[in-house]
Parts: sequence; C-alpha cells; structure tokens
Amino acid sequence: METESEPYVRLATLRQLHRVVAELNTARSLADTLQTVVDGIVVGLGYELACVNLVRPDGDLVVAAFAGDPAAEALITGRVGSRASWERRLTMGENWDGLRFIPHTEGWVLMEDDVPQWHTDGPDPRFEDEWHPEDRLYAPMYASGGELLGVISVDRPRNGRRPGAWGREALQMYAFQAAIAISNARLRANMQRALVRLEREQQALRASEESFRQAFEYAPSGMAIAEMGGDQHGRLLRTNDALCRLLGRPASVLRRYSFSDLVHPEDIGTLLRTSAEGGRAELRLGRRDGTYVWVSLRNSVVADAADGPRFLLTHVEDIEERKRHELQLAHRASHDSLTGLPNSAELRARLGARLCRRPQSVRASAIEALDAAFEGRDGYDGHAAHGADGTSGGHTAHAGHDGHPVGAEAGGAGEHGFHADGPDRFSGSDPFEFPGAPPAPSDGPYDHHVHTVAPATDIDDGTKGLAVLFCDLDGFKSINDRFGHHTGDAVLIEVARRLTTGVRDGDTVARLGGDEFVVLADGLGAADAADLAVRLRNAIIPPIRVDGRAVRVGASFGIGWASCGMSADEVLRSADQRMYIEKRSRSKAHRRAG
Repeated sequence: METESEPYVRLATLRQLHRVVAELNTARSLADTLQTVVDGIVVGLGYELACVNLVRPDGDLVVAAFAGDPAAEALITGRVGSRASWERRLTMGENWDGLRFIPHTEGWVLMEDDVPQWHTDGPDPRFEDEWHPEDRLYAPMYASGGELLGVISVDRPRNGRRPGAWGREALQMYAFQAAIAISNARLRANMQRALVRLEREQQALRASEESFRQAFEYAPSGMAIAEMGGDQHGRLLRTNDALCRLLGRPASVLRRYSFSDLVHPEDIGTLLRTSAEGGRAELRLGRRDGTYVWVSLRNSVVADAADGPRFLLTHVEDIEERKRHELQLAHRASHDSLTGLPNSAELRARLGARLCRRPQSVRASAIEALDAAFEGRDGYDGHAAHGADGTSGGHTAHAGHDGHPVGAEAGGAGEHGFHADGPDRFSGSDPFEFPGAPPAPSDGPYDHHVHTVAPATDIDDGTKGLAVLFCDLDGFKSINDRFGHHTGDAVLIEVARRLTTGVRDGDTVARLGGDEFVVLADGLGAADAADLAVRLRNAIIPPIRVDGRAVRVGASFGIGWASCGMSADEVLRSADQRMYIEKRSRSKAHRRAG
C-alpha cells in the first residue's frame, strides 16, 4: 500500500483517513456509525473486506456490520462468537503495537471455534510479506476506561501484501477513532432512549395527574388533601366539590381550617389517632349551620422515602343515614316497641351498670383506710367478714317484707342520665357477674365507685339511695279480655305516658312486659320514694278514653332499693315481692280505686 520511499502515498492515505474519520462523527445512530466504520476501512484504508464485532451486554461479540462482499455479509452478519473464543484469538499470533495478526500457519487451529468467519481459497504466498487468504488481522477497540467495545476484523489488502508500519499505524489510529465514535453513538442512543423514556414517563405522569384530578374533583364522596408536619400540620390544602357540599362551605373557606377545627369535640382523639397512623375512622364533622354530620374518614399517608410524610389524602364518606339506621336498630333492641320505654334488657343493663360486686354502705374515711392499709389488712375477697353484732363487714343488713336484704347505693341518672352498655348482657353462674358492674372497690380513699346507704327502715332517716319502684296494673286483664288488645295497648301507652310525665328528667321508666313497669329514681329517701309511688298511682287512676269509651285501671307499687353486692335480678325480685305484698294487703275494690 505504501513504501518508506513514497511519502506522498502516506500523505494521500492520511487525507483519506481524515475524511473517513470525519464521516464517523456524522452518523445519526449506532447502526449507522458501525456501518460507517467498516465502509471507511474498505474505502480509505485499502482492504477489500472489513467487519465490526461488537461486545453485547452478556459479554459475547456479535457481527454488527460488514462491508466488501454482499455474500459474506449475508452469511455472517448477526452471528455471535463467545467471549472466550475472542480472548483466545486476541492472545495468539503477533502483537503489532495494539493490533493482533495471526498468520495462516497458526490460524488453522481456529477453524473449528464459534467465532463467525469467512475465507476464500488461494495459493500459498510466493514471498514473505504476501497476504494469505487465511491470515487474520484484528484491531481491538477499547473505551476510555479500558473496557473492550469490539474488534475490527480486516481481510484481503488490495496490494496483496501484509501492511507495513505505516499501514498498521493507520489501522490502529482508525480503530481508536472508531472506538470514540462508537462510544459517542452509544451515549447518544442511551440519551435518546432516556429522553424517550422520560417523555413517556412525563406523559404518563401528566395523564396520571389528570386522572387523579378528575377522580378527586368529580368523586361522588368528599376528598381532601391535608398538610403533614410543620406549623401548618393538618391544614386542608385542597378539597373537592362533594366535601364542600357536605359541609356547606366553599373550598376557599375550608382551606383556612383543618379537620381538627371541624370535628366534634368528643371525636378529636379518634381523629388524631387516624391522622397519625392512617386507616379508617367514623366521627362527626361540623357543618356551616352548626350541625354535625357522621362521616367515615379513610386516610392515606403519602410519604417520601427521603423526607418522610408529605401530606394526608383523606376520603370522606357521608354515613349519616347509616348511623341513623344503626341508632334506630339499637333503640328498637333496647326499647319497648309499643310504649317506646326502655325494655327489660335495657333496664337490667342500666341497673347493673350502677352495681358492684361487694356490699358497701358505710365508707371508711381516708385516715381509717390508710390505717387499715398500714395494719396489713387483707383486701376484700368478695365475702364480707362478719362482725360481732352479726352485721356483714360492718354493714347493717335490713330485712324487707320478703326476707331479702335491702341495702342502698348511690346511683346516677337512668334514661335521662343512666349509662348502659347495651341490652341484656348476663353471663356465667356468679350472681354478681353482670354487665356494667364496676369491679369490687379497693376500700381505699381513692376508690372512684361511690356508695350510698339505703334507708334502714321505712321511716325516713335522711339517707338517700336508688329507689326501684315496681308497678303492676290492677284490672288491666279484664279490660284486655272485655274490649280487646287494641284497647289494652292504648291503655298501656297512656299509662307509660303518665308515668314518664310523673317522674324527674333524670329518672328511668321502663316496661318489663305485659302490664308491669319499673321506675328507677336516684337520690330518694324512704319518704320520698313512698310519696313518688302515691303520686304515680294517683296519676294512673283517672279514666282513660279509648275510642270514645272510658276505662280505668289501678296500680300496685313495691319499693325496693339497689345496693352493691346485689345483682340486677335480685334488686328487681325484691321490689316485685314487695309489690305483691302491697297488692295482697289491699282489697280488690280498693286496688282499682288506688
């Protein structure tokens, strides 16, 4: 291709090399760059055949571009040679300053490996530097970090000779420039793919944001985004139209509030737990008109891996109707369907909520309790120790007319103040294991269960307690039998109304069933309870008009007293037996008249 005595040939070759190298940088893609590399070797460096074997991600090399012979190109383009076979070739033969030449005398051992190759037959060389068809010349291409990018393979120099020093240097320089061009092409391809991926991600993000916006804005239930952390923690950042309609406030006004500003005071603890942990809660939110609406909050804490919680996404569902139905069902389960009064189960629950397991009539003072504690007195085990006077645990036992002990206990309000946990909740064989009953007190100055003493006798001694008035109607059965159940029901409804009207707001009137009613009245003495029974009896006696007909019933009352150490059934049984004693003590004629 050149000789040392022909510098003008080297100059022409250098110009040609400069031209093909310049074309390397004009290719628009990696595939175009690879094809430009092999075309430049054929056009500018004087070889009839050239190919580029490019390293794949798995390390093997694939024939990525070929130039000089269409038949050979179709035969081996796309075929793969293993990395091990290529490393073997790059360590064989002669090292020409970075190039690797394997003469035909050594290359025959490579005929059976898996590297794609194509050779033509030819005569043996006639002189020493003549090119043989089975000679191999490789120009490895390396990245700037020394990583192998690929190998250029050339064949059949046009002058038929092995390249001299200048030809080798030209091929080596070209391989170096080709490596730069391939690296740049890969970088451009990666950037283009990254840009395409980024654009797709941005499009997907915009689509997702638009979908979220539409889902947020047009959701049939309320949606809100609240701030988390900082001085503005909990402040509403964004609300949808459904939430604005639910609370009766425009979005611009809601942005001044947080949910803690809107929640019912009794539900603030539930809100704080749900806001901190996420999850679901049912609570009440305030409307603009001052009313509250029951809602279900479902919170999702949207967090950033680096910065922690970012904001709170809240779904607000109106459950006012469901809550109304639940309250109605609970009311039906605990109240009599005819009169609307608390039923037997609710009465027992309210009464049981006021009773504890141990009798307690006289409370020890704080000093006495401390003295007893220092003396090592054992705690109460559920059975009071008997004193010398026969009283139980220092408590005076009072026998009623039926022989049952009657104690006293301070109570709270009933329907208008009593607190019950639900309908009948009795379980187990222990008569004191009833629902709502406080645990046995510790007999110390810090016992929160308040006991009061029941009146010792029917004579008022100033002691106040929880009176239980058991009422049984006199003459009701004859009315029911004579005029029918319709008239009987009307009588029961009117009696319930008269009883409710005749008691205080804090008292409870309940219907046990049939013609039996019970009144719970707290804070009464013996005389007060007797007066209340007389007033209620007198309220029931006046005629009751049903369908233009006047009917009359009387009432018998038995007065019992609730006391800790008794179960609700025992208290009711005591009052019931006293009622029957009172009923038998009066003649039939006087019962109807009261």
